[in-house]
Amino acid sequence: MQQYISQNLFLYTTRLPSITARRFVLFILGGLFLLTGCKKENDVPPAGSVTANAGPDQPVQVGQTVTLDGSASKDSDGKPLSYQWTLLRKPAKSTATLTDATSFKPSFKPDEVGEYELELAVTSTNGKSSDKVLVTASVAEPLAITANITVKTTLVDRVLNPDLPDYIVTKSIDVSHELTINPGVVIAFERDVRLTINDGGGLLIAKGTADNRIKFVGVQKTKGFWAGIAFHSGSNANTLEYVDVMHAGSRTIFSTTKAALYMAGGSKAQIGLKNCQFSQNDGYGVYVYDGAILREFAQNAFTNNSEAGILLNAENATRLDAASTFTGGNGRNVVDVYQSAIKGNGEIVWAGFTDKTPYRISGDFAVNAGWKLNPGVTLEMNRDAVIRINTDGYLSAKGTATQKITLTGADRTAGYWRGLICYSTDSKNVLENVDVSNGGSNTIVSGKKANIAIYGNKAAVSIKNGKISGSGGYGVFVSFGASANADLTTANTFESNAQTNVFIEK
Repeated sequence: MQQYISQNLFLYTTRLPSITARRFVLFILGGLFLLTGCKKENDVPPAGSVTANAGPDQPVQVGQTVTLDGSASKDSDGKPLSYQWTLLRKPAKSTATLTDATSFKPSFKPDEVGEYELELAVTSTNGKSSDKVLVTASVAEPLAITANITVKTTLVDRVLNPDLPDYIVTKSIDVSHELTINPGVVIAFERDVRLTINDGGGLLIAKGTADNRIKFVGVQKTKGFWAGIAFHSGSNANTLEYVDVMHAGSRTIFSTTKAALYMAGGSKAQIGLKNCQFSQNDGYGVYVYDGAILREFAQNAFTNNSEAGILLNAENATRLDAASTFTGGNGRNVVDVYQSAIKGNGEIVWAGFTDKTPYRISGDFAVNAGWKLNPGVTLEMNRDAVIRINTDGYLSAKGTATQKITLTGADRTAGYWRGLICYSTDSKNVLENVDVSNGGSNTIVSGKKANIAIYGNKAAVSIKNGKISGSGGYGVFVSFGASANADLTTANTFESNAQTNVFIEK
């Protein structure tokens, strides 16, 4: 084509004036150059690019889990990206580290107040890009509770650090309406302050979780700093679950008794306690007054309290579960049972505890209903205490060769408590594989001292495979008209009784 154009151009230009011809030729050749140049060259596409985006800066609380977000990073060609996060800077004492640092959404938990600077590097086959983000951690200030609770109130987890209080109670507070405490809340009490849940509208619902417990603690974490919690409310909604009550017992909470949690009897206060811990209290962990009701009781722990973990009556002792623990360094690693009675319909069972905690009984303990002791149960009797099996009750205590039932003194010395006396004629009165020791401190009946006394017309007890020892008087006394099994003297072992092992009155 170029040859054809050249030939014809030559013929045409020979007929034009010389200057005009030259200009024409240059014009035509320039156009031809552009035409042929476009046909020979190809377009070059622009290079791809990568853009990192570490997300916006974040203000957070110490202890809060921070999730970073690099999902806005991109490759211009949509090619796959790889991520690498680096913690460039953190407070001097921080030990925070990144989790899943090669994902687009890693996380970490600030553990100190201050700034945490992080860098995201994003890579693809198109190259590499980086971006930084700043996380600033601070601590929220606790709120002061200075007034009584008179309207429905919910306390929320404001401070995510579980070691710091969300609320500080600066004066003793009465709760006369519904108070709900959310999981994770920490309430700190000033010196000698108490929390009272009133009857006639007041109630407390404090349900934590295994991973997010609720805490009632002292502003100063020392034993006996604040007074404790007093329940007068009879509401069946009162509940404490996964709750720690610590540092209470600065003052008596009722009469002369100190306790972290007190339940009043006159108003028939009631509560459910599950998975709670009562620790480092000056006094008892829990004090249940006669008439109050432990509605539920499961898997609670009592440690490092100045007195025993719990003080309660015979009726509520029945409601204690085997899995709860009472032997963690308390002043007395026992379940304290004050003077009271077994009563009610049906058979009342004391099941004992997995950690072998003994029941510690004080005063005159009456049995006015069926009472069963499970194998392995230990009853420790305080000085001069006595167990009376009355005519409308019975005692069924059947241990095994490997799990004996034990009735003894709180102090393992001869003649420490008064003993057990049975007036009941019920055929269910059985002591089998039961060791009875250290009774006979004082006269139990008719001028007689004994570990066991069977007294009254047709009163009867079967006693077998036991050990009867350390009495300040007789091992067993059977009054005129009463009876025991015929092989009483041969079916048991006797040791170190001050008077004869068995005295049967004729």
